[in-house]
Amino acid sequence: GNSIGISPEEKNRVEFQEITKETVKKAIKEPRAIDMDLVDAQQARRVIDRIVGYNLSPLLWKKVKSGLSAGRVQSVALRLVCEREEEIRKFKPEEYWSVIANHEEKNIEFSSSFTSIIKDNKEEKLELKNEKDVDKLIKKLDKDNFIVKSIKKTKRKRNPYAPYTTSTLQQDAYRRLGFTTGKTMTVAQQLYEGIHIGEEGTVGLISYMRTDSTRLSQGIIDEAIEFIKNVYGDEYATKGNPYGKNKKGAQDAHEGIRPSSIKRTPMNLRDYLTDDQYKLYRLIWERIVSSQMQPAEYESTSVDIVNGDYLFRANGNIEIFKGFTIVYSINDKDSILPELKEGQKLNTLGIEKNQHFTKPKPRYTEASLVKVLEEDGIGRPSTYASIISSLTKRHYVEIKEKKFYTTEIGEKVNDFLIKYFDDIVNEEFTAELEAELDKIADEHIDWKEAVRDFYSTFEVSLNKAQQDKSTNYKVTDEKIDEFCPECNSQLVIKHGRNGKFIGCSNFPDCKFTKAIVKKVGVKCPKCGGDLVEKISKRGKLFFGCSNYPKCDFALWDRPTGEKCPKCNSLLVHKKNRKVDEVKCSNQDCDFVK
Repeated sequence: GNSIGISPEEKNRVEFQEITKETVKKAIKEPRAIDMDLVDAQQARRVIDRIVGYNLSPLLWKKVKSGLSAGRVQSVALRLVCEREEEIRKFKPEEYWSVIANHEEKNIEFSSSFTSIIKDNKEEKLELKNEKDVDKLIKKLDKDNFIVKSIKKTKRKRNPYAPYTTSTLQQDAYRRLGFTTGKTMTVAQQLYEGIHIGEEGTVGLISYMRTDSTRLSQGIIDEAIEFIKNVYGDEYATKGNPYGKNKKGAQDAHEGIRPSSIKRTPMNLRDYLTDDQYKLYRLIWERIVSSQMQPAEYESTSVDIVNGDYLFRANGNIEIFKGFTIVYSINDKDSILPELKEGQKLNTLGIEKNQHFTKPKPRYTEASLVKVLEEDGIGRPSTYASIISSLTKRHYVEIKEKKFYTTEIGEKVNDFLIKYFDDIVNEEFTAELEAELDKIADEHIDWKEAVRDFYSTFEVSLNKAQQDKSTNYKVTDEKIDEFCPECNSQLVIKHGRNGKFIGCSNFPDCKFTKAIVKKVGVKCPKCGGDLVEKISKRGKLFFGCSNYPKCDFALWDRPTGEKCPKCNSLLVHKKNRKVDEVKCSNQDCDFVK
């Protein structure tokens, strides 16, 4: 502070939650003294991260591959991804089957699934391990003899969700809007910094987006309740809920993420916002308004249906009161059941059998990785996006179809770090360290002490690792059956900044390189060349002709190799969060397989 000639003791720190004229003016009127504890905590965190980064990076250059680097928190995130990959590799799928009966009553179709056998009025599980078991069961069923045994109705409530924190906003924007963590933060930053909205000029539309608190200020609660009563009616409004019962380790300096004013509805701002800004603003606005609304009420119904000694079950929901879901939609996939009576014989359309295999835990997506980091107390709201981007930038992980896959480099780095720095790159230690750093801020612990403690553990590991002579962790270039057109040396697959490429083994004397081309096995309909996988400027996979730039044929979706029976264009497999289908690549043709 002294370099700009102000005394640290005086009140000269201005704090505001959002950038609007009123709040900034108010904040400047009420400055506070600089909180040296917060400064110290930040300093300790930075020093520790530098100690790790500066010491580990040269070590990785030597032991794994030149040009690598490692950070304290992202090494833990890498470990999580590698451990999940290992689980998936070791997983052995087991077969099981299900039996479903399809019924129809009063023009409503619904289905029930086989659950168990009834013996002496007790339910006994019957596991259907293979098709033989299933066929034996189906033989004993009588399609015309499904009878409703009992109906259980339970009234249930579903409470609204708390306001967003950085982590829950990133997860929800990923699930609902398909935004990456980085994109969510960029768009939120724009909304926070301010958007020009007509006569009002430039206004910050949301509060600060780096927060792990869900607390709301009374002003925003009052605005939300007034809005709810006017638009939806009194029965939808609560008396107000400030949230923010704080979880351990959260820093409550900020509020949850909220609009700076409820009166600025998404519809009114539509014309001033880009599509992405509008989508994210609407999500935040709806989350806050719904957080002050009554719970949704529904009747959850479970119907037991018997066929001889075999028990089937059907589940469904009947909505009684929409509550907060009128604003913040929830897609419940539960089926609607018709009115049924006990003892009633059902009209059954048919019985089907389905084969399934147990699946390993899924690979992480950005949203699920952020969720684990947050639950384990690793990293802070401001760091989630950068943790993820550093893993992909360094090619420790690859993102395919929105899921994280480890790369050879990532796995070697992880193996090396676990062997020597296991006590530092694990979840418990990292979470304890985060808590320790927070204590500096809250309980005046000496920050140098925390750094000293950390360094004493770290130094022991560092010395061991430096003395290791093994070359087990080296990433070697893999040879391919081709020779360099310039110097005739063997060509190898190299790992570069932008992923893998083919280069000469005689590097640096020979600098020949070429891209790795993955053929799709489908010919270009325009010129007969090969269609190959390509990456767009924005890092998205697409399929283009190998004769580019002579031929500019390209598709976003993977071609199947079949032709459309209607118009003879290529068929493509379109797969994303909403659809999974084979359809015609021609925009003007509506054929779907």
